[in-house]
Amino acid sequence: MPIVVDIDVMLARRKMAVGTLAERVGITPANLAVLKNGRAKAVRFTTLAALCEVLDCQPGDLLRWEPADSDGEPAAAPDEVGRP
Repeated sequence: MPIVVDIDVMLARRKMAVGTLAERVGITPANLAVLKNGRAKAVRFTTLAALCEVLDCQPGDLLRWEPADSDGEPAAAPDEVGRP
């Protein structure tokens, strides 16, 4: 899927545990894992707003679009080019 979820990046920047984020946002750790691992098919704006409030960030800090290559897979991020 060409939408990439960068919740891990913001968690690291905020030095926050996944369980703490889930508790503060009001979702289960399992649902947060689905979202942060890119397996979610949708996200509610209320959940996105709560994530942004707790992490003190903008939606674009958590979600980004990457064009798919000819196989339908997301293209490698610029910093991943050339890595095995």
